[in-house]
Amino acid sequence: MREPCAASSLGRLTKRPDFVAAASGRRFHTERMTVQARLREGSGLGLRFGLTVTKRVGHATERNRIKRRLRAALPKAGQDYARIDADVVIIGRRDILGADFGLLIDDLRRALKAVTKPKSASPAERPLSSSPPPNGERRGHPHA
Repeated sequence: MREPCAASSLGRLTKRPDFVAAASGRRFHTERMTVQARLREGSGLGLRFGLTVTKRVGHATERNRIKRRLRAALPKAGQDYARIDADVVIIGRRDILGADFGLLIDDLRRALKAVTKPKSASPAERPLSSSPPPNGERRGHPHA
């Protein structure tokens, strides 16, 4: 009997608008891939992934092998981030074919950590700085 797959808790992106929306979020680049993600507020869908490998990378068999390797690495890399509501798009590059599997998992973990960080406070929510310097002086630039 097979163990339940961790990938079942990770969703898939299937619609083009979801891929396009993820492209508007944060990005993380390595030699092997680019990862884009957009956080979703309170949707309850968890982490959803989409894979993209362009024709410039190679023939169909090579592109499919790249996607299979990424699909195999996702459950291991995404298990710590499964509760985050985000759409993630991974754009695979040819270097994935020759990369060590552990390196792929490490790349994905670093990418997920970077692209799923919560947004920093907006300028309106940030604390105000101290009062302006006297006599119109600029901070850090004393008059000569």
